Amino acid sequence: MLDKSSDQILDNNLIQIQSEFERKTPNIILCSEPFHKIEFLNRLIQTVKDPIVVIDRDLLYSGYIESKMIKNNDNVTIFHPDNENWKEMLLEIITKVSKEKFLVVIDSINGVYNMFDGLDSARFINSCIMLLSSIGLQSKSSVIIVGTARKRETGEWILSPGGKQIVRLGNMGMFFLEKIGSNLAITTIQEKNVESKTFTIEKD
Repeated sequence: MLDKSSDQILDNNLIQIQSEFERKTPNIILCSEPFHKIEFLNRLIQTVKDPIVVIDRDLLYSGYIESKMIKNNDNVTIFHPDNENWKEMLLEIITKVSKEKFLVVIDSINGVYNMFDGLDSARFINSCIMLLSSIGLQSKSSVIIVGTARKRETGEWILSPGGKQIVRLGNMGMFFLEKIGSNLAITTIQEKNVESKTFTIEKD
């Protein structure tokens, strides 16, 4: 839940959140309810003018577009990867991101991890994400990863369902997204002794 000592910031136009995303890469946004992440992604995508790539593994975002519950923008390209076409799609996305500034959204990390079996699957996906993020730095692109998770009593964040531990990758930013009343709140998950920030997005 939200840290009561966090710095509260009203950010209805999401400018400050986007600035926060540009400071680190990749950025992972965790939440307990999948519908909250769709609401947040929709608000974010509607405010971004740069081209956007959505890697839609769990098909929830695509489902909202197909049902016309959210608007599809001309600057958005959606990919639906599986374990057979993942490398081919990743190469296509990397090629795009290497040439100009993009917002890359991976939805969700739970589904991407589940594409592959074996003990090294998480390590392989993490390597792909870091490669994409590294190339994205050259074009000032942002990589956003969303997923459902819960916090253990020990303080560790694990994917839910699945229970895989979430490991910080490189200069990763981590956030927790939740709904407070009718508003969205996204809080930075900081290392110890660092004050967190909470960005509030009022209902549109």
